[in-house]
Formats: sequence, structure tokens, C-alpha cells
Amino acid sequence: MGAVFKLLGFATLGCGCVIGRYREVPTSREVVYVEEKGSGCGSHWHRRNHTLVPGRAAVSPIVPLSRAS
Repeated sequence: MGAVFKLLGFATLGCGCVIGRYREVPTSREVVYVEEKGSGCGSHWHRRNHTLVPGRAAVSPIVPLSRAS
């Protein structure tokens, strides 16, 4: 059985990639996940359906996170 995650918000990076920020419910660990790869993104670290290592999301400027409702 997988872990339960709560969506905290999402953002669009300057390269066009869309990321989501999630919190794992049992441990409160935060995870940044690439939802969609931007069509013009050349970053090897931005892969659709993969998590980002902390600090790698800052490769491109981030549009402020929208809060999940």
C-alpha cells in the first residue's frame, strides 16, 4: 500500500515545467514532483512524473505556488 500525500500547491517554473508540492501525511515530509515537463525545457533534472531533489527546482525562476483548495 502506498503513502498518502496532501497537495500543498503547484507552480510553473520559468522553463515551463509545472511542479507540485506535496506533504506525506504519516511523516510530514515534503516532496516536489514534476507534473508536466515544459516543451522548451532543457533541464535533465526536470522529468515528468519524477520527484525533484531539493535545490534542483530552483534552476529556473518559480512562479509563486498556488494554494490547493
